[in-house]
Amino acid sequence: MDRPLVLVIDDHEEMARLMADQLGDLGLAVRVATGGAQALDLARQALPDLVLTDLRMPGLDGLDVIDGIRALDPTVPVIVMTAFGAVDSAVEAMRRGAFHYLAKPFRMEELALQVERALGDRRLRQENADLRRLAGARAATASLIGPSVAMESVRARIERVARVDLPVLIRGESGSGKELVARAIHDASPRAGGPFVAVNCTALPASLLESELFGHGRGAFTGASSPRRGLFLEADGGTLLLDEIGDMPADLQSRLLRVLEDGMVRPVGADRPRKVDVRVLAATHQPLEARVAEGRFRGDLFYRLDVVPVLLPPLRERQADVPALASHFLEEARRSWPELPVRRLSPALLSALARRPWPGNVRELRNFVQRLVVLVDGPQADLTHLALLDAPPTVPTTAPPSHPAPSTAPPGLLSRGAEEGWTLRALEHAYIEQVMRRCGGNKSQAARILDVNPSTLYRWERGGSRRD
Repeated sequence: MDRPLVLVIDDHEEMARLMADQLGDLGLAVRVATGGAQALDLARQALPDLVLTDLRMPGLDGLDVIDGIRALDPTVPVIVMTAFGAVDSAVEAMRRGAFHYLAKPFRMEELALQVERALGDRRLRQENADLRRLAGARAATASLIGPSVAMESVRARIERVARVDLPVLIRGESGSGKELVARAIHDASPRAGGPFVAVNCTALPASLLESELFGHGRGAFTGASSPRRGLFLEADGGTLLLDEIGDMPADLQSRLLRVLEDGMVRPVGADRPRKVDVRVLAATHQPLEARVAEGRFRGDLFYRLDVVPVLLPPLRERQADVPALASHFLEEARRSWPELPVRRLSPALLSALARRPWPGNVRELRNFVQRLVVLVDGPQADLTHLALLDAPPTVPTTAPPSHPAPSTAPPGLLSRGAEEGWTLRALEHAYIEQVMRRCGGNKSQAARILDVNPSTLYRWERGGSRRD
């Protein structure tokens, strides 16, 4: 175990050396400085565990040393040595955050006692901080549900990578939960108190994505009537997730590489760059190595991002997680719609869900559970409701019923539709009506359950088919 490092500062070199020898006899590593400026230079090179400084010194005095050390790390204790006549200054030193002060002349036994107390206090603070970080990491990864070995491996990897301030590349199929992994990394990291900002690189055209990421000045381009900070500046002190990084345009890849290398962001139309402190996480469902080989993704950017990889396996490779995920999504849906009757999923249904391939991964499973909660009448969803995964089902296309679509829930709707020989369109419209009714007319919510674009529901209201 490394010995604690003590930095001794006194403009009288003989006194500094004497204290250094005494502290060395206590088993401590000691560095000596004869002035405040030299001391801060040494502290920047190797952060000490304790600082012992004279108060009155030419140039930077003991108060300046306290401020400088606290700027580097506010947890490092500082003991101030002062003559009896400078007690008022010692009080000011304590107000600025000094751990203790010793009035000269003092006995070495008194110095050793205060050094031991200060180092013990620092050890205790570090242990508490480590425990808080561990608890934060456990809480952050608790959102990644599933008992499978694969998910346990992902959670362990997140707890490790969260500690180090390096880029992370998160790989996984669409819908597998890559943004959830990114949020867990942020929440388990020392940056948890800062902002978490996410942008999907496929959601915006190249011209807008550049402004979104790096910001722009007023008048930088047509329509830029006011300046925009950009997501890098919004994420300053925190984490920025670049989702679907594989689709980023080539010119923006070059700009991103420069930001990663020098930490400087130049808004569009600005004269000077700005320094930012941002941890960049990237996510993709694409094989970036293949895109590099094809010349569609910069190799230097790929290696800059792929410092610490996290691979999120698809849901079909972690069947053991499906029951736990489905139960979690059920509770989530019940909190959103407590008036709906579904309270549980039958063991047979959970077993059947675990055997499904889930091409849409966790997102598809979540949508299906929401669909069950909205459409099933009764306290339990069971195997008979598995057909809702593929709803609306294919039925014989004979004449539609003469009566209007029923208002009962879809289990009855599905069976009666098959028995009475409704057309697919009539059954489909009744199904959509039921979902819309259960969602209180909220098209965005209904579209998520039906797994369609909201614009489809607007077309349906105007009399079109879901497939028009």
